[in-house]
Amino acid sequence: MNELGFVPVTLIPAVWIVAAYLLGSVAFGIIVSKLFGLPDPRTVGSGNPGATNVLRSGKKLAAALTLLGDVLKGWLPVWLALQSDMLMWVVASVGLAVFFGHLYPIFYKFKGGKGVATALGVMLAISPLLGLAAVVTWIVVFAISRYSSLGAIVAAALAPVYAWFLLSAYNDYVIAVTIMAVMLIWRHRSNIQKLLAGTESGFGKKK
Repeated sequence: MNELGFVPVTLIPAVWIVAAYLLGSVAFGIIVSKLFGLPDPRTVGSGNPGATNVLRSGKKLAAALTLLGDVLKGWLPVWLALQSDMLMWVVASVGLAVFFGHLYPIFYKFKGGKGVATALGVMLAISPLLGLAAVVTWIVVFAISRYSSLGAIVAAALAPVYAWFLLSAYNDYVIAVTIMAVMLIWRHRSNIQKLLAGTESGFGKKK
């Protein structure tokens, strides 16, 4: 038993992982949109309950709050696990759990977002430099192309490379980042098809 007296030590990692998944299942895009009186983001635009789709409503504050909420929910459980001196594999699993919670939320019939902001939060908690590298990559690609999706795809593709250079001594973290990167690219498969077909919606671009 641990110091709380009711959770066996062997179950503590499972508690952390389940709690992270449940937090990840909280969709800030849906909550914020409801608070602002906006349509459910799953029913408009791309159908994704993320900040980019919320931004299409024209409410920049709602989009900003969605982005902040999704980043923080990825960052918080990983940061807490690190502060609690959890083993590396537990911290990595917590990061994956909150990420997959966003992708497949139990509260919304397992239909969630693409996970970009939540993955960023996880990476920022693991390594601020890793998160910064991903953000800079997104900014550069978006500034050149005006496609948010392309920025996310390129940043996801390069994230494992950044992780390998910055976290080569922490294999569990590199593996977790790689898994998230693969899933991010997979979740953007429809965007990839639209980009190739020239039909993807870009900010400041005519349809």
